[in-house]
Amino acid sequence: MSETFKFDLITPERSILSTETTEVIIPAFEGQMTVLKDHIPIITFLKPGIITFLESSNSKNYLIDDGTVEFKNNYLLILTENAIDLEKFDKSSAPNIINKLESEILQNQISDKEKFLISSKIETLKEISR
Repeated sequence: MSETFKFDLITPERSILSTETTEVIIPAFEGQMTVLKDHIPIITFLKPGIITFLESSNSKNYLIDDGTVEFKNNYLLILTENAIDLEKFDKSSAPNIINKLESEILQNQISDKEKFLISSKIETLKEISR
């Protein structure tokens, strides 16, 4: 009996991937969450971070922005503004992106939610650029 389930990662521009997997780790607002086959149905929000999933016994990582997650009937759908395969991410660009985000967070006109999302992006970029 297969332990896999269907997983789609989609941005407004295109479908990033559509695959079968045994496990996906997502950065939910509530904290890191692991989805396995037969997980209870969920709908939740993503915070910026890294999605990790297993593909043919290898783990793959995507840097994502905020978005939504839905899991039902062994089908995981993740909708996000942006998703970048970490194998293709230019780590040397991270310091410039971090500087830009840090200046954005200092603006008074952004909401607490926006500050939280930007802080999550900064934290993730610092983590992957080490």
